[in-house]
Amino acid sequence: MSTLAIDIGGTKIAAAVCDANDSIIQRWRVPTPMDADAINRHIADVYREAVAAGHDVQAIGISAAGNVGADRKTMTFAANIPAWINYNLSENVGALIDHAVPVVVENDANCAGWGEYVHGAGQGSRNMVALTVGTGLGGAIVINGELFRGSFGMAAELGHLPMVPDGDHCGCGLRGCAERYTSGTSLENFAKSAVRRRPQDAGRLLELCGGDVTKLEGPMVSQAAQEGDVLGLYAFGKIGEWLGRTMAAVSAVLDPDIFVIGGGVVAVGDILLEPARYNYARFLEGSAYRGHAKIVAATAGQDAGLIGAANLALR
Repeated sequence: MSTLAIDIGGTKIAAAVCDANDSIIQRWRVPTPMDADAINRHIADVYREAVAAGHDVQAIGISAAGNVGADRKTMTFAANIPAWINYNLSENVGALIDHAVPVVVENDANCAGWGEYVHGAGQGSRNMVALTVGTGLGGAIVINGELFRGSFGMAAELGHLPMVPDGDHCGCGLRGCAERYTSGTSLENFAKSAVRRRPQDAGRLLELCGGDVTKLEGPMVSQAAQEGDVLGLYAFGKIGEWLGRTMAAVSAVLDPDIFVIGGGVVAVGDILLEPARYNYARFLEGSAYRGHAKIVAATAGQDAGLIGAANLALR
């Protein structure tokens, strides 16, 4: 028995056949078209290739960036695919394979978080919150061992917690959302602002971006911080502070026993996690009189979304 997992990202579609233990046994990768029909055909083609290769595929699990309805079939909205507005992705893919197997659709952050829960840093916990610090801030919530999707499939949009009244504009249309202060994008913004305010301390960052602060990117800030650069460390301190504030706000509602932090930015380890832990404790309600959640880096790696999609498709 196996499952076909599909991870639809902004630039690529990754696919994998996973065995009964969610281990990946075959992979595919193609560029992501912006046309919904082309995406459907890619998924159907991969399914046929998997079956032709002798895999006993029992279900297709799709991890998709966007809002997924509670039916686990419908994309209610996706920023990158214009057609994905109240779009039944499950039905459209299923029709191309004669509905041979169930097609289950999940939000990409939920898939990555569930992958961490079943095979990564969240193993053994009862109540877990996963946060993915990437271009934005994604979230996944596990309560009593079950993925929590909410009444309308919209739970765990933690990047859109309103953290700063009348704060920076967010792409969702609101202002002051958590991801405006805790993400790879905010890391770049904090670093650029620091360079402009303190050019006397900006030698290393300016060297890395060729003297053009507008070209300063997150990996450059990460490199500088790992080298001990004061402004690189400052930028990570700022997003770590807001990550801690966000986790404290989440704890006031959910009281999890662990936060698992993933995404490319967490590659710097304690440079991000230590300020996050400090500010989590600083802003946690009743901090001195209650248990504190563990705050750890994700361990399932780049395959977490595929693993989670495969596992969830059969649940």
